[in-house]
Amino acid sequence: MSFLKNTLSKYNTHPIYNLKFAMVCSSSLLFSASYNMLIPELPAYLSSMGGAKYIGLIIALFTLTAGISRPFSGRLTDTVGRVPVMVFGALVCVFCGFLYPVLHSVFGFLLLRLLHGFSTGFKPTATSAYVADITPQPSLGEAIGMQSLFYSTGMALGPAVGSFIKLTYSYDVLFYSSSVCAFLSMLIIVNMPETLQPKKKFSWSLLKITRRDIIALEVMPAAIVTFLFYSSLGVILTLIPDWTAHLGIANKGLFFIVFTIASLVVRFLSGKASDKYGRTVIIKLGLIILAIAMAVIGMASSYFIFIAGGILYGIAMGVVSPSLNAWTIDMSHKHARGKAVATMYIALEAGIGLGALFSGWYYQKRTEVIPNAMFVAAGIALIALAYIFKRTSR
Repeated sequence: MSFLKNTLSKYNTHPIYNLKFAMVCSSSLLFSASYNMLIPELPAYLSSMGGAKYIGLIIALFTLTAGISRPFSGRLTDTVGRVPVMVFGALVCVFCGFLYPVLHSVFGFLLLRLLHGFSTGFKPTATSAYVADITPQPSLGEAIGMQSLFYSTGMALGPAVGSFIKLTYSYDVLFYSSSVCAFLSMLIIVNMPETLQPKKKFSWSLLKITRRDIIALEVMPAAIVTFLFYSSLGVILTLIPDWTAHLGIANKGLFFIVFTIASLVVRFLSGKASDKYGRTVIIKLGLIILAIAMAVIGMASSYFIFIAGGILYGIAMGVVSPSLNAWTIDMSHKHARGKAVATMYIALEAGIGLGALFSGWYYQKRTEVIPNAMFVAAGIALIALAYIFKRTSR
């Protein structure tokens, strides 16, 4: 018993792996799982209500409000506190999970997707700021890599668990399960000590946003690379299901499983590497891997080449994502970390959204043009690489 007590005491005083960090990571996993468990089943659910032609809006509306809410979440994170903003984001998920079974119209469903997007506009912003507050600067990349590992694990497990719940029980049980996960995520963090000092009481005047509150100019280099990097994910999300079917692969989720696992494997190591060798060095390496991955996916003519492309894409994601987060925080002002993280997430969502929009517009159900879209995404990765080389050579 004394051994267990001494071990817990040792890790509770560890600069990274302590009780507060474990609670944040656990909350991140549950929160990510709560909304991702719905993703694979929502298209069929919407179609069952007669809204098949609106399937493309399932992700688009969610992403839209997530992006719109970032300036507000950033400002509130820097004024009201990290914990209240995290709690609010989780609470939105709890609320939405109970509303899905109630709103049985297409309009109600789409309106709810808009509302649901606010959750991811708030909680991840405040979580990143909280992790930065409780982590020593030399270990920031490692800490963000570990926290994003838990978040990504939720993204990987959520869809699999959600589909199992739907197949075993019903849509309603799936939606309520989503609420339960979000509630547990909120319960873990609701009494955590606040790291923002001094903090203000909430007032409606804090929601008055000016142009200076939207973008943190000091982190624009990281935001530009984030925008270019994540445009490939918009292409992947839009075109991979049909490209998978074209290659004769029955399981359309196979690519996403492969790249998520590959991403999880490298995230912890890439975060530590960015602490040791520098953020931009690791980001450059990841961008090179991304360009190769998109080219391989575009040239895929067999199962094995396609899977190899998925593995490379996951490695690129796992290498670049934690380093971009840490680079953003490195360049941010301590009193405006929320705004800095929000700026990065705005760029992320804009990249995904525009990548999806333009690849979908170009595709028009012409499978033969999918390789061209992948090659363009590879070219955009090289543009990001050229930008960061120019930036670091000054």
